[in-house]
Amino acid sequence: MKAGTIIKTLFLTGLAVQLALAPVCSQDSTGQPVPPSLNKAKLFATIGVEAAVIGAGAWYLDQVWYKSYQRVPFHFHNDNRAYLQCDKAGHAFATYAESYISYKLLRSAGVKKGPALLYGGTFGMIFQTPIEIFDGLYNWWGCSWGDLVANTSGWLFFMGQELLLDDQVMKFKWSSSNSSNPVSADGEVPRDFLEKFLFDYNGHTYWLSMPINKIVTHSNIPPWLCVSAGYGANGLCGKMENLPPYQDIPRYRQYLFSLDIDWTKIKTSSPFLKAVLNCMVFIKLPFPTLEFNSLGKVRGYWLYY
Repeated sequence: MKAGTIIKTLFLTGLAVQLALAPVCSQDSTGQPVPPSLNKAKLFATIGVEAAVIGAGAWYLDQVWYKSYQRVPFHFHNDNRAYLQCDKAGHAFATYAESYISYKLLRSAGVKKGPALLYGGTFGMIFQTPIEIFDGLYNWWGCSWGDLVANTSGWLFFMGQELLLDDQVMKFKWSSSNSSNPVSADGEVPRDFLEKFLFDYNGHTYWLSMPINKIVTHSNIPPWLCVSAGYGANGLCGKMENLPPYQDIPRYRQYLFSLDIDWTKIKTSSPFLKAVLNCMVFIKLPFPTLEFNSLGKVRGYWLYY
């Protein structure tokens, strides 16, 4: 397991918070959302939740995660080959998602765009960077340049779209399925569904989804219908290479093309349903999918999770 996978668990908690805090914005005469006025109660609640997440993460790393590892001088570790870069995609996704959630929560509390980007849009980097530094202080781990670059990429992907497009036109998503491999990507048999869900990179896919009507202008194309490109890997029975007795299982990359739904673009007058749809923003819906992989094979799926 990696510390980065814990971030996914914490960020899922953040989604539940978003469900509780995010209101449905009113609309002006053109149908555009109007941000609410500053709500100090929601603002303080958002700050408190984010501070609690940072504090809980730091406590877990110090008291649980690194407890069995020896403290050493700060050092770097090159793990760029690990898991065929699936974990790097995971780092980029986690930083994007954390920045997205924090920014949206501040905006829902009535914070103006500039300050919300400055303080909320940077939350992913604020949360992830210390983890890389802590890794560099313990044996077996080490600070990973690849992880730092991946984190920065996810943050820039979020910030760039907000600054240049004033919207997340292309959304970063994640899907997870029950892989058929006998062991997880760490070379160990997962003990339960949760471990397999979080730690088996064979079942992880990371997606970029974009509305079709942003590519092809046509009034009949609903704004929530998206085209999606995904990346995953399979045959991973070890970090850098497959471990005995699974060394003969081929490791390969997967390049996927599918359709998707942008849940935030579905119109509803129900505040509760709108909040639920907002919480589903990072969920890639199963759709027919075409796969090209590094084994030179092309596969089709009626539904790909």
